[in-house]
Amino acid sequence: MPNIAVFIEQRSGSLKKVAWQMISEARKITDAHGGEVWAVLLGEAADAAAEAGKYGAHKLFTAGGDNLATYNSEAYGAALANFCKSNNPDLLMVGSTAMGKDLGPKVAAKLECGCISDAVGLTFDGGFEFRRPVFAGKCFVDLTSSSAMTVVGIRPNAFMLNEVGAAATAEAFDAGIDGLELKAVVKSVEAATGGKVELTEAEAVVSGGRGIKGPENYQLIEKLAEALGAAAGASRAVVDAGWVDYSHQVGQTGKTVGPNLYIAAGISGAIQHLAGMSSSKCIVAINKDANAPIFKVADYGVVADLFEVLPVLTDEVGKLKS
Repeated sequence: MPNIAVFIEQRSGSLKKVAWQMISEARKITDAHGGEVWAVLLGEAADAAAEAGKYGAHKLFTAGGDNLATYNSEAYGAALANFCKSNNPDLLMVGSTAMGKDLGPKVAAKLECGCISDAVGLTFDGGFEFRRPVFAGKCFVDLTSSSAMTVVGIRPNAFMLNEVGAAATAEAFDAGIDGLELKAVVKSVEAATGGKVELTEAEAVVSGGRGIKGPENYQLIEKLAEALGAAAGASRAVVDAGWVDYSHQVGQTGKTVGPNLYIAAGISGAIQHLAGMSSSKCIVAINKDANAPIFKVADYGVVADLFEVLPVLTDEVGKLKS
């Protein structure tokens, strides 16, 4: 009968969708095997109890204060570890975001427990089993942990949202960090210069590669992304050339995405790029080269000039939406 804690990531009061995806999946497990889902929020955010409950959390545990007003790995790590020591969940789920990848291992180290990163699957049968991609997404491994509790990072969009209930019961807890002297203090937070839709949270992503030929043509990617309500991405070649900001990069050294739809335009499909998007539910490739590696992982392939395809596709999407 597992109790599952889910960390709710928030930035300036804005809650990350991956938290609701994790809560939805956790609720499926507790409905089948007993136990409860506990959402954990550090800092302030409006309507968190209503949202957490809607997706399946039984309880929402909150802690605030000056040290938790903005993300600081030292303060958040101590607070989340103290919550786990007091409540003893069997599993702590953290989103595999920039924050989660920093926070999860820190909490696991404080608790001296197992830590599994970037998981895309979770099952329970007397114990938890986790699935994660390896070798740049070419294979998957199923893992178990020998520790009584485990911290697991979950890739955004790995799980589906499922609305099941009403507001969760809210309860404040003592983070145990009063008087904590932080070794580093966050002085200010500057917003990224990325697109309107966050890559790792997006339901759809349109990415451009070297095939767009120059920075002036990236607007073709942005227009299709805007029409679809998608995020605009790019390959490393485009970012390294300085055509778009690094915040758009998808790949092994960029951001890992798992949207329902991924459109790759003018991207050859190098292994480093595939590592960042191969878990997408549906992949559409547009490339003039019929032998491009991207077609090996694509669900749909268009062998054509992207300069001819993208404007037409953007127009047709616009017609369908109107």
